[in-house]
Formats: sequence, structure tokens, C-alpha cells
Amino acid sequence: MIRVSNLSKTFTLHNQGAAAIPVMEGATLTVASGECVGLTGASGAGKSTLMRMIWGNYLAASGSIKVGDTDVATAEPRQIIALRRATLGYVSQFLRVVPRVPTLDVVAEPLRVLGAPADEARSHAATLLTRLNIPERLWSLSPTTFSGGEQQRVNIARGFAHPYPALLLDEPTASLDAANRETVLALIEEAKGRGAAILGIFHDEGARARVCDRLVDVTAFTPKAVA
Repeated sequence: MIRVSNLSKTFTLHNQGAAAIPVMEGATLTVASGECVGLTGASGAGKSTLMRMIWGNYLAASGSIKVGDTDVATAEPRQIIALRRATLGYVSQFLRVVPRVPTLDVVAEPLRVLGAPADEARSHAATLLTRLNIPERLWSLSPTTFSGGEQQRVNIARGFAHPYPALLLDEPTASLDAANRETVLALIEEAKGRGAAILGIFHDEGARARVCDRLVDVTAFTPKAVA
């Protein structure tokens, strides 16, 4: 479902004489349906860079990134938008939403943009928020006013609202208490069970051991000039 082949990335520092810094070279990996693959490597090795290239936020210098039938490395913006709506979900470490939108609607939005009836989408959102221990009294408020931990759980609920065939997870259990950590791990296992291909960064070793089928060390893709 996710197929990365011979991927490379270079950052150009325009404020430093357009210096070119190669950060990734020859990255190759696959994630099959129903599989969870964990990215490992020291801080700065390129785990987040690789995830952002798959998501389409960073442009690859060369290589291909196939998510289903779409090559993210060469896709046009409208194709990336369509891919994110229906096929590729992303749970980042940070919640980015429009201010003043109620939490219930924030979580329901991925379903609404795909045409789900409002009541159905909100009902599913309510189920996820309940599982993640977000009190109902907060559902009518904007999550931009919430604590960091609450925002993280809203972000997770939003990321799992639609049954995406492929998922990117960036530290989904970071800073969670034991009960909410267990809920998130259960959501990941349920997604695997329905056939989602999951690529994630897990610094939580226990979580990584529980949900990951394989690990890929991105250090192997560090250009020798900067290794």
C-alpha cells in the first residue's frame, strides 16, 4: 500500500548562499495492508523528514512514493488533496485546526468532507472522543483552548475518524497516561485488523514492540557525506 523507492531529499539554505544540504539518499521501504512498520534512528536521522515527504509536505529530490496508485513525489496538488481526504491519514504531534470550530466538528470533519451525513459523522466522532476520555462538556468548545494532552487526543480521534487505507503516525502515544495510551494502541490494532498500512515513529519502546511488525532504521538512508 505504501511503497517508497530510491527516495532522496536535499534542503537548500537560501539564507546561507543557497547551500545544498543532502539529508536522505536511496530511501526504500514498503508497508503492506494490515502491517505496521516503525521508523527508528537517532534524532535528526530523517524519520520526520521521510514522513513529511510521504504526506506531501516536503518535495522529494528524486525517487518515488507510491500510496496506492498515487505517486506523491510527482502528484499535482489536487491529487495530494484527494489522497489525504480518502486514502492517507496523518496523526502528527500537533493539532492544527481552524479556531472556534467545536471539537465534535473537528473530529467529524474527515467524514463530512467525504459526504457522510452530519449526524452520522458527529455520532462517530462522539464515540472516539468518549474512548479517548475527552469530557462531553468540552465537545462544543474549540480544542485550541485545551491542554496539550487533550489536544493530542483530539488529534488522534480526528486521525482515526475515517478508516484510511494508509496511516502515518508521529509519536501517537507520547505523553499519554496509561489508560489513554492503551486506547490509542487498541485503535492502531483495530486499524491493522481492517487492513490499514501504518507507518509510524514510536519512541515508546513498549508501544513499538506491541504494534510494529517490522522496524526500518532510517540511518541507512543518511547520505555518506553527512553520516
